[in-house]
Amino acid sequence: MIPVILSGGSGTRLWPLSREAYPKQFLPLVGEASLLQATWQRIAPLASGPALVVANGEHRFMVAEQLRQAGCKPGAILLEPVARNTAPAIAVAALHATTSGEDPLLLVLPSDHVIQDEAAFRDAVRVAADAAEAGRLVTFGIVPTGAETGYGYIKAAPGDGVRPVEQFVEKPDLETARTYVAKGTYYWNSGMFLFKASRYLAELERLNPAMLRACRGALEGASHDEDFIRLEKTAFGECPSDSIDYAVMEKTSAAAVLPLDVGWNDVGSWAALWSVAEQDGDGNAHHGDVIALDCRNTLAWGDGRLVAMLGLEDIVVVDTDDTVLVAHRDRVQEVKEIVARLKNQGRTEACLHRKVYRPWGAYDSIDMGDRHQVKRITVKPGAALSLQMHHHRAEHWIVVSGTAEVTCGEKVLLLTENQSTYIPLGVTHRLRNPGKLPLELIEVQSGSYLGEDDIVRFEDVYGRR
Repeated sequence: MIPVILSGGSGTRLWPLSREAYPKQFLPLVGEASLLQATWQRIAPLASGPALVVANGEHRFMVAEQLRQAGCKPGAILLEPVARNTAPAIAVAALHATTSGEDPLLLVLPSDHVIQDEAAFRDAVRVAADAAEAGRLVTFGIVPTGAETGYGYIKAAPGDGVRPVEQFVEKPDLETARTYVAKGTYYWNSGMFLFKASRYLAELERLNPAMLRACRGALEGASHDEDFIRLEKTAFGECPSDSIDYAVMEKTSAAAVLPLDVGWNDVGSWAALWSVAEQDGDGNAHHGDVIALDCRNTLAWGDGRLVAMLGLEDIVVVDTDDTVLVAHRDRVQEVKEIVARLKNQGRTEACLHRKVYRPWGAYDSIDMGDRHQVKRITVKPGAALSLQMHHHRAEHWIVVSGTAEVTCGEKVLLLTENQSTYIPLGVTHRLRNPGKLPLELIEVQSGSYLGEDDIVRFEDVYGRR
């Protein structure tokens, strides 16, 4: 059994904590591990081989680093050049899994779900394995805890254990959802699957041959970069964009479902996070430095500053470095409309946090004016920024801690704590940490344009342009 972890989502419904450049699967929303790390940890005891991960190419270094921290060395990280939904993502994983002539069971899991009873989940996967070995495409249906309108539903045939799927149903209105729950034969569609790689590919070839053809071309033309496999952009871009439900599961006669009652939650909104978070006696779920007086059923997420709440009920407050969200819990699904408006206005808060992670470390934009910007930069031991230059800005670097090797034109300098240097506009430069401890420095930029796209790279160990 090979885990296939899907990590291509953007998680905008948990904005402002989750953003396109650092979406929710990389966040420790429940417990100390991120959702991605928790996904691997819960299924590691079932894996007979290294996991396959399908991810957005922009997130590749975060995926690799978080899995390394969780003790997971993936068999491959397949990078999507463009988003094409779950059916193609699973197809390229299945094609890769069968390249050596083997035909494993694939346990397909989104990377951003919460499962509270992990032992029961693993037991259910073992039960489903027999049906999957016999050629069924098994999905896991969640026993509903209420009339939820945010999920699709699966109608199961009568019986126990793994049973045929009678119908997949779109997200219903509230009255229809109540009817489904009352009947007891409808389950939430979890987006988790178990099947033989060859069986999925055979059904996809029968039902959507153009998709499979494009996925084959993207994998055959892929480039390999250490653990990363970069799918060929043109071929994958021509692939139809469709979910596995639409492309295969709703049309195949091999679909089966196993109901689960394991404390599952897709953490698809702030209300969903509130429902799985630890609450006090008044129903308040608070993270960070929060003081609440006379509050009930609130969610507060503080990311550094003190959050003070007084006399609130059913309210969500999320405080990040650069943004504060205040919303009624019944309307948090509309957060995506705020994100859309920010994008239309060209505002960076839609996609980027103030602190931006890079393969070499991170930078935090702590101050900005018309012609200046101040960043706090952290460089990992042994890591280096690209050899680069800027057309519109000069930079001052002040070392706070650690050791910096600075290339500035033809000169190479070694700087330590409290030492500084100046990088003139238009001069080729590079920053490297030659030490064994993180390098911390302050960068002061000045110039007519301070955007991140004013970077001309000449060399980069991470393959960026």
